Amino acid sequence: SLENLPRCGIVHRIDKNTTGLLVIAKTLQAHHHLVRQLQNKTMGREYQAVVVGELTGGGKVEAKLGRHPTQRIKMAVTEHGKPAVTHYRLLKRFRGHSHIKLMLETGRTHQIRVHCQHLGHPIIGDTKYNTDKINSGFAELGLGRLCLHASQLAFTQPKTGERIVVNAPLDESLGSVLTQLRNPAR
Repeated sequence: SLENLPRCGIVHRIDKNTTGLLVIAKTLQAHHHLVRQLQNKTMGREYQAVVVGELTGGGKVEAKLGRHPTQRIKMAVTEHGKPAVTHYRLLKRFRGHSHIKLMLETGRTHQIRVHCQHLGHPIIGDTKYNTDKINSGFAELGLGRLCLHASQLAFTQPKTGERIVVNAPLDESLGSVLTQLRNPAR
């Protein structure tokens, strides 16, 4: 049963208040196989986010992450942290915000949130890493949570060897944010 598996079968985590996909293994053998895929970077993970500011395209953030030097509950870009790589691509630009897709090479704690902040485009609704209350996303968009969604997972099925790609549509609340950005009240 799942309670006998490491972390109850959960292969990877997503941040609190993030919607979307998780992989949960049903057997110990499958769990080991899937964790190895994460370690070998053969499990694909894509996210969507709405960030503050207007991006003009895509790029790559390669910045080491470690504990924040003074605020220990936060992560930060640090010289002596662990390697972290995030690729991003603009999906749609709005006035003051951008809808982006993010692809992870590594999976560090709060990686996407810290890398977006490091780019100068924090995720709206992120009260931990987006401290600018004017652009926090709560006031102007009313979501009340992080605008981050785990939209796609790709992995090799442990038993059959088949490549599986799973997509999760945006949840209703994040879809509502995008609708508001497309059609701002005048």
